[in-house]
Amino acid sequence: MISVYTKTADWRRVRTSPEWSRCSVGFVPTMGALHSGHTELLRRAREENDRVVLSIFVNPTQFNDPRDLAQYPRTLDADVELARPWADVVLVPPAAEIYPDNYRYRVTENDLSRRLEGACRPGHFDGVMTVVMKLLNLVQPHRAYFGEKDHQQLQLVRGMVEAFFLPVTIVACPTVRAPDGLALSSRNARLSEQARAEAAIFPQILRSATTAAEAEVALNAHGLAVDYVEDVHGVRLGAVRIEGVRLIDNVPV
Repeated sequence: MISVYTKTADWRRVRTSPEWSRCSVGFVPTMGALHSGHTELLRRAREENDRVVLSIFVNPTQFNDPRDLAQYPRTLDADVELARPWADVVLVPPAAEIYPDNYRYRVTENDLSRRLEGACRPGHFDGVMTVVMKLLNLVQPHRAYFGEKDHQQLQLVRGMVEAFFLPVTIVACPTVRAPDGLALSSRNARLSEQARAEAAIFPQILRSATTAAEAEVALNAHGLAVDYVEDVHGVRLGAVRIEGVRLIDNVPV
């Protein structure tokens, strides 16, 4: 049976109960609008832990564009149903409970977070790392599961956990893709049918181009507005916009 908690105090009483103290806990933090990529994270967490906690929280502090926040899909009822086979608990806290300080206190990283996604979305990773820190402290998991699609986020979360001596293992899970190769993302649902078909060229070009510069030229030629394509430590990372929807991806090179 799955339990849904909106009050952090209610959840914390459960987490400190004798029943939970004897269990290993896996955690999957999300912003909702769940898809098959999320279910893979949940499935992995279920395999490796006694209890699984899913959080659904559209984090306002990681959006630098208010329109993007307003348009982010919210499908709570469907999300809970999708999570039911794997999760024991779903946390759905309101922003006031996550940010009682109105975001006066935050986590900042001064190198990687300023590049790539960070350069395009100032303050984005401050919001990401701050909410992940708060959620890890609330859930107190033994393992937390993140998708490799958000490569830069994954590296920053790993670094934060190490820097602050947090007692949790960060588990990276492979990117889940549609049959045409496009990485699954909640943002894909905002694309028209035509744009969704055209977006499949994004990962194809990232893989096939000889250099990052060549990939950028090819993506622009196909009508995708490129924010960046860059090779970093054997990984080619890219971000493009189509119909005003921003997509990110990465492939090994």
